[in-house]
Amino acid sequence: MNAAAFDTLAAARELEAAGLARDRAAAIVGIVRRADAADRGTLAMKADLEAEIASLEARLTWRLVMLGTAIGGMLAAAVAMLKFL
Repeated sequence: MNAAAFDTLAAARELEAAGLARDRAAAIVGIVRRADAADRGTLAMKADLEAEIASLEARLTWRLVMLGTAIGGMLAAAVAMLKFL
């Protein structure tokens, strides 16, 4: 069993020990289990974040290269224009 898994039986027994009726304890445990399962599907994992950061970094690098090329081209054009003055 996964160490991070929610132990429904232990939770139900704990609620019963605290004085809740068995059917109420089972209902609460069921709600918590469904909420736990729903949240896991929406969490971003470390690998997801790393992949997104790598993608953003690659796009930013490409844009910086293109910006540098454009600035270099404009400077070259300005120098060429200055030669005619």
